[in-house]
Amino acid sequence: MFVDEANVTLKAGDGGNGCAGFRREKFIPKGGPDGGDGGDGGDVYIMADDNVGDLEKFMYTPQVCAGDGAKGQTRRKTGQRGADACLHVPPGTIVFNCENGAEVAEVVRHGEKVLLLRGGKGGLGNVHFKSSTNRAPRQFTYGSEGESGEFKLVLKTIADAGLVGFPNAGKSSLVNLITKARPKVGSYPFTTLHVNVGTIEYPQTYQRLRLADIPGLIEGASQNKGLGHKFLRHIERCKVLIFMIDMAGTDGRKPADDFQNLRRELQLYSPDLLKKETIVAANKMDETSAKKNLSVFKRKYKGVDVIPISCLTEEGIEELKADIYAKCKK
Repeated sequence: MFVDEANVTLKAGDGGNGCAGFRREKFIPKGGPDGGDGGDGGDVYIMADDNVGDLEKFMYTPQVCAGDGAKGQTRRKTGQRGADACLHVPPGTIVFNCENGAEVAEVVRHGEKVLLLRGGKGGLGNVHFKSSTNRAPRQFTYGSEGESGEFKLVLKTIADAGLVGFPNAGKSSLVNLITKARPKVGSYPFTTLHVNVGTIEYPQTYQRLRLADIPGLIEGASQNKGLGHKFLRHIERCKVLIFMIDMAGTDGRKPADDFQNLRRELQLYSPDLLKKETIVAANKMDETSAKKNLSVFKRKYKGVDVIPISCLTEEGIEELKADIYAKCKK
C-alpha cells in the first residue's frame, strides 16, 4: 500500500522543573541553596530521507512525542535535556497545520531537516533566588510546556519524468521495460492504484533518472473524478511529462482526442504542467491500425515530439529512453 497523506499529532517535550535544594556536607550543616535548573524539553523535527518511500508508518504511529527534560538536582546540577523526535519522510513531503491549513515546512533534498516544534524551557533552581535578604530561598520555577499541534503530511513525488495516460494505455508495461520497478500489469482499467517510481539507468553515462508512473486518468480528473487530485500532484515536480497514447485506438478511442483530453485535464488542474517538456510515447505500434492513427496524429500535432513504440516488441524503447535523458538534462 502506497500512502502519500497522513495526519499526525506532534508534541515537543516539556521542560524539567527546577530544584529547591541546599548544600549539606560534613562540617557544612547549613550550606546555601544549590538547586539546579531543569533540563529543556526535546524538539520535534522533520527530515527528508531517501531511504523512506512513503508515509505508511504514520498511519500506524500517528502520535510522536519528544522527550521531557529531567528535573534539576542538588549541587547545581542541571537536568538532562529531553531527546529530540525526528520524523523521517520521503523527499518532497510538505507539512500543513491542520488548524489553519497553512504550509509549515517542506523538505525536498536528502538530509534536509526543519524544526517543527520547540521543546519547553527548563525551570530555574532555587540558587537563582538567593539574595542578601533571602539567604535560604525555597522558590523554584516549573518547566514550561513544549509546543504541540496536529499536522498533515502530504507527499509530492520527486522524479525527473512523469508518465501520464488513460487506463490501459500501457504505462505499467513501459515502466517494467525501462526501469527496475515492477508494477502490476493487467488488461483491465486501473490496474495501477498507486504511484510507482522506477529508476532508468544509462550505463554509458553512469547516469540515473527517476520515472513516476501515476494511475490512469479519466476525463474529469481535474475535478477529482476517478483517482483525480490524489495523484495528479505527483507530477508537479517532474521536469518532463511523457504522454502514453494508445495509438491502436483500442475500444474505439481516437489517439488525437486522447492527447487533447489529457492536456485539458492537466491544464484544468494546473496550467503550469503544460509548460513542461513533453514527449508522446505512441504505444501499440505493433497493431495494424496504429500506423494510420499515427499519421493522423502527427498531422494534427505537428510540433509535438512523438516516439513510436511497442511495449510488446520493444520497438522504439531505446529511442524513447534517449529522448527522456536529453530533455531531462537540458
